[in-house]
Amino acid sequence: MNRQNHINKQIVRIVFAIAMLLFVVSCKSTQSIVASGEASDKLSAKQVIKQHLKSSANFKTLSGKVRIDIIQGDKEQGHTFNLRIEKDKTIWLSASFGVARMMITPEKVRFYNKLENEYFDGDYKLLSDFVGVDLDFNKVQNILLGQAIFDLKDAPHTVSVNENSYALQPKEQNALLELFYLINPSHFKMDSLQMFQQLKKRILQVDYKSYQEINKEVLPKNIRIIAVEDSDEVTIAMEFKSLKLNEDVRFPFKIPEGYKEIVIK
Repeated sequence: MNRQNHINKQIVRIVFAIAMLLFVVSCKSTQSIVASGEASDKLSAKQVIKQHLKSSANFKTLSGKVRIDIIQGDKEQGHTFNLRIEKDKTIWLSASFGVARMMITPEKVRFYNKLENEYFDGDYKLLSDFVGVDLDFNKVQNILLGQAIFDLKDAPHTVSVNENSYALQPKEQNALLELFYLINPSHFKMDSLQMFQQLKKRILQVDYKSYQEINKEVLPKNIRIIAVEDSDEVTIAMEFKSLKLNEDVRFPFKIPEGYKEIVIK
């Protein structure tokens, strides 16, 4: 892979990491949640799973702004974007003056950059290769809402108490992918999602730094994602501001003519 393709791959990987976090919900009348619960070693894995599934939140649409800070090596950059979401259907992200836009649907991930006159139009197969997990729209949405990435009822799990979180993991870990959930004892949303691929030297960790209560729903407020592959590490921090729920939203998106397609080989 030449240097330009490597750079392009990193661009797509960063954009996808951003995309993974865009389902997080907030609004003006939010209230930060202080975790006051205490994890008990008397709860079984089935009880923890039941409470976690009950914690799942619902909304129709979201609009507002999100601050995104990206750290890669000794380089750091941050921007504020306009954000619009129609749950289960579309995620739309736009930089100031529309110089860059991204739109995600269950079928595709698309973005364009007017500064570089280039665009990307791809599906989840390519993005799944980057994180090492077969992704689809629902898996991404679960991650972004503080829910488990896989159906916890599909396989037996074990639970233990780890620093006042419920450490939940499959009873039989996949040899190619180790998966761990840390569940908060106060509201039973995730404190952290951790995936390890030792053979490919890949790590994906999503830390939910704080939660907030919105219309009696508990939802993430600040999230930090760390993606590692070999010696390459990308960290993304997101803060959601001035967001509103369940208003009418539009998703203008059209790749300009004459732009160069980013192709990953």
